[in-house]
Amino acid sequence: MTKKALITGITGQDGAYLAEFLLKKGYEVHGIKRRTSLFNTARIDHLFNDLTLHHGDMTDASSLLHITQLVKPDEIYNLAAQSHVAVSFEEPEYTANSDALGTLRLLEAIRILGLNKTRFYQASTSELFGNAKETPQRETTPFYPRSPYGAAKLYAYWITVNYRESYGIYACNGILFNHESPMRGETFVTRKITRGLARIKLGLEDCLYLGNLDARRDWGHAKDFVEAQWLMLQQDTPDDFVIGTGVQYSVRDFVQAVAEALEITLRWEGQGLNTRGIDSQTGKTIIAVNPRYFRPTEVESLLCDPTKARLKLNWQPKISFHELVSEMAQHDLQKASKQINFPYHEVDFV
Repeated sequence: MTKKALITGITGQDGAYLAEFLLKKGYEVHGIKRRTSLFNTARIDHLFNDLTLHHGDMTDASSLLHITQLVKPDEIYNLAAQSHVAVSFEEPEYTANSDALGTLRLLEAIRILGLNKTRFYQASTSELFGNAKETPQRETTPFYPRSPYGAAKLYAYWITVNYRESYGIYACNGILFNHESPMRGETFVTRKITRGLARIKLGLEDCLYLGNLDARRDWGHAKDFVEAQWLMLQQDTPDDFVIGTGVQYSVRDFVQAVAEALEITLRWEGQGLNTRGIDSQTGKTIIAVNPRYFRPTEVESLLCDPTKARLKLNWQPKISFHELVSEMAQHDLQKASKQINFPYHEVDFV
């Protein structure tokens, strides 16, 4: 019998990769998208004829209940969220409503409808660890979120555990470390870097302004990570897993890797807020620090210990850091080139 999957956040980076992954495995895929006045389906347009989309919102319990009742999915992947950490400081209440209570609404839909065979995946985040008390971070590392986003996701994590233990729902948390791709939103730092440097190389921009260059993260490819999400729901018993590469790079390292992928030779000068990245060929400053991009509370270092996922899920990343960076850089270089060659042609946002 064909399995049915329901994906919230299907129009996002992870949702698009997961939908593609599940379709290749023969799933009937349903997705929830918010009603907007502009098209926001560019990441899944190539899958349009192969999946079913439903209008709903994580802040609207009635729509979630109705869609869940209509689809009766075998698996639910809750990927929808207000997922931008900096924005969560500006919109903390909305972040809590969608990320924390939205998860509760879905779990309640499963409970109320008596969908005892439905399996639930909750997209947790390494931001739960925040000011981490040990390195690397694993499933037993104490949580210390440092943003409204992290705090909202902490509620979502524990309510998922609570419904698993209280009602016997097959529910898993995937605590995913940073995962990127050419489909990453342009306001996230990795995509901001690849897009900015690609445009600088082609003369479309002069300088890229960034925040904390010394923040260190464990960066993987979203395509690898959605496989781990699926694997969590294929086990005999539900459990929680941290997912990452086990390798760490700083934001400055990411900038350097992108510059090398684009054949830009960077020279670094200065310290702290006066740090500058200079194009050695032109002598111009193309990277600068702007305090406006610092968070009110910084998370300096996140690094995953993926041992449990490797042993229990038989999962490990296939795409390396430098392969990820090269793919993203070349994607944004091609996109920027289109703007030069076709200046009046509308280019999609991914």
